[in-house]
Amino acid sequence: MLNLPFPPSVSAAPAQPPALDPRPAVLLLHGLCANPLEMMPLARSLRDAGYVVEAPALEGYGVAPPAAGAAPETRRRRAVPRFEEWVDMAAAHFDALAARHERVAIGGLSMGSVLTLALALRRPAAALMLLSTSLHFDGWNVSPWRRLLPLAYVPPLRQWLAFRETAPYGIKNERLREWVAQAMSSSHVSAAGADRLPAASLHQASRLIRHVRARLHEIDAPAVVLHASEDDVSGPRSVLELQRRLATTPEVHWFHHSYHMLTLDNERGAVTQAARQFLLRQVPVADPADRDFILSATEDIRHEQHA
Repeated sequence: MLNLPFPPSVSAAPAQPPALDPRPAVLLLHGLCANPLEMMPLARSLRDAGYVVEAPALEGYGVAPPAAGAAPETRRRRAVPRFEEWVDMAAAHFDALAARHERVAIGGLSMGSVLTLALALRRPAAALMLLSTSLHFDGWNVSPWRRLLPLAYVPPLRQWLAFRETAPYGIKNERLREWVAQAMSSSHVSAAGADRLPAASLHQASRLIRHVRARLHEIDAPAVVLHASEDDVSGPRSVLELQRRLATTPEVHWFHHSYHMLTLDNERGAVTQAARQFLLRQVPVADPADRDFILSATEDIRHEQHA
């Protein structure tokens, strides 16, 4: 019997990880008790320019608009997650994009802008777009009684108290404001957010703001700040703090014919163009479809920019 040697084992070559998509990705974060509808004008503009854009709904942080034709949902009180869980959810979406794309930028509106900053403390964002950043609630439509709001954060109270949104709902455009008011009346939620803000959500938002303000100096990603000079929710103080305390001085754009909801209001075209142009400079796409915007008669492209 022949004693033949066993054939040498053939080991399979290690599997190569799939190549990353060279197109940059953008993660857009909506505001507190709001939904991705408010980010859609910006998302469409960035997709047109060649970016892969995700604008997720974050459960327990936002509210879902009713499905078309559906009856308004009966209100149910749900536990509000801690702000750390909001950041965890945003980080999970960032990680999913980063697993497929070489670079990921982040943008947010209102409290979504603060959430963007919190995420930038955890993840290497290619760039930041900060719209109507609410580091302070000191706009002209904020009640002077707001300074007593911490009293509503006492554990038994904050699970039951809620504060009704009031006109102008962050919207200067009267026609759009009327539509938002009708949507809030009929279904309790609109493209501009919910008709009520639970005290528990505001409590977590205040914790998120404190967390971010304490660490602004650690954020060095290139950033653009877009803010209304007549912001009814957060005045210029938030912008000044970003300019003074971010590790890299941000590019700042002021808009003079809108209120807090910049992505929906009179200057939405100018807002989306400013954000898009900034991103094309900082995180260019291989073949940008950088066509000029066609603005409607109600949109004004003029605004004020500062380095």
